[in-house]
Amino acid sequence: MDATDREILRLLQTDGRLSNQELAERVRLTPSPCLRRVRNLEEAGVITGYRAVVDPAAVGRAFQVLAYVELEGQDAETVTAFEAAVMEIDDVVECLRMFGRPDYVLRVAVPDMDAYSQLCLERLGRLPGLDKLTSQIAMKALKPGGILPL
Repeated sequence: MDATDREILRLLQTDGRLSNQELAERVRLTPSPCLRRVRNLEEAGVITGYRAVVDPAAVGRAFQVLAYVELEGQDAETVTAFEAAVMEIDDVVECLRMFGRPDYVLRVAVPDMDAYSQLCLERLGRLPGLDKLTSQIAMKALKPGGILPL
């Protein structure tokens, strides 16, 4: 990966809707080599997909919670069962497995406190292998999503 590839990645992270023509102009290439580079980055797994960034408040998901999870055990069966169950909960929009404690950090997006309380009682609190669940409510998202520095 060279400086041009990194510039392509930087630009696409900022605006994934750039046309190939516009992208090529910004990185000082003609469209065909630019498209070839983008396809190579996709095929190599560097670019893993494209998506729209949605305002949580606009879709009724402005109540953001970080849930810290500790499991009863670290055996493969417990971890696999927990991870499979978390993948089935749409309100969990991000799940990170951690080194040390907590074992997992979940980012949850729900309409309000009542919805989160219900989610805890009906789904999160019943996750397989769960030992402890601690929550923090996000006050404000200062740098959501993030762009990888290249």
